[in-house]
Amino acid sequence: MITIGRDRQPLMNEVKLISGRGIPLVGDDIDTDRIIPARFLRCVTFDGLGEQVFADDRTQLKGEHPFDQPQYQGANILVVNANFGCGSSREHAPQAIIRWGIEAIIGESFAEIFFGNCIANGVPCVTASPEAIKTLQSKLQNNPQAQITLDLAAKQVKCDDWVAPISMGEGSRQMLLEGTWDSCGQLTQNPEQIKQTAQTLPYLAWQ
Repeated sequence: MITIGRDRQPLMNEVKLISGRGIPLVGDDIDTDRIIPARFLRCVTFDGLGEQVFADDRTQLKGEHPFDQPQYQGANILVVNANFGCGSSREHAPQAIIRWGIEAIIGESFAEIFFGNCIANGVPCVTASPEAIKTLQSKLQNNPQAQITLDLAAKQVKCDDWVAPISMGEGSRQMLLEGTWDSCGQLTQNPEQIKQTAQTLPYLAWQ
């Protein structure tokens, strides 16, 4: 098992166990335009998007947004409510969250395309009951230093001595557990197999 680091450079591609601190973001139907406003989509790369995540919400709340509050800096597990990531299908939204430092998201439910974009980047989006999410958010509000462990193999989340079951589509869960979510990683780790396969392709000329 591995714990993904904040630099997003794991030693292996498997995502099985993520530990750290949580950040509660309360509210249903938080869409991708709130996660990363449209004016930031003109970037050539995703570099710097983490600084702009929830830019408008943070401006309106004048430092009271969880992503600005000092007690949640360094948190790596986001806890949300229902239909998180709805709206337009922009990959910039999960990229902005990832580049802020989030490595996993626990919520009541997720928009389908946002969920898929997260899995494609190795970020698990797991669901729990509304009651469990409310309890976890309350725990994090009362104790921002509480330690969370998200165990995909055991399908549970722990926060100090509190434990709750989590759910995830089995196909996506297995992709993370086995590391098959990372197609580029599989290619770079198996150069000889790729070369052997490429040599059998009739449309590629080899010297």
